[in-house]
Amino acid sequence: MNETLKVLESRRSCRSFKPDMIKKEELDAIIKAGTYAATGMGRQSPIIIAVTNKELRDAISEENRKIGGWAEDVDPFYGAPVILIVLADKSAPTHVYDGSLVMGNLMNAAASLGVNSIWIHRAKEEFDSAFGKELLKKLGITGDYEGIGHCALGYADKPVSAPAPRKENYVYYVE
Repeated sequence: MNETLKVLESRRSCRSFKPDMIKKEELDAIIKAGTYAATGMGRQSPIIIAVTNKELRDAISEENRKIGGWAEDVDPFYGAPVILIVLADKSAPTHVYDGSLVMGNLMNAAASLGVNSIWIHRAKEEFDSAFGKELLKKLGITGDYEGIGHCALGYADKPVSAPAPRKENYVYYVE
């Protein structure tokens, strides 16, 4: 089996990360892979915000925790030291799909490099809020963006789960 198919079959979400920062070369390669995701009519509607600053990472985690309604000791990013936030320009009719493909590329590229990941939701709510709008303003990002997801990255603190068996009737062939 080729390496790409092995990665696609073996990548799993990580729910316990070491605090160690991932290597800059790995981060750059993962982000580059995200920028090569297919997008509707080649519009490239998504943007990626790479957060490695611990203070900002923790503030985003706290906002995400509040939106999720969890206790104060919960980190929705499972301790991951890097958060890649994917947003997409709402003016593109395919923006949600475009951003979702970016998320998939990020997670699969990470797995191919031995970096673990998980897709964390509530980016839409974050960037519809005053918190998210202020963050974009501070970063100098203008436009009408919808939060698609957070790709939390790091090295696993413990082994990730094995893949679940594929469900019955996942595929229907029409020949």
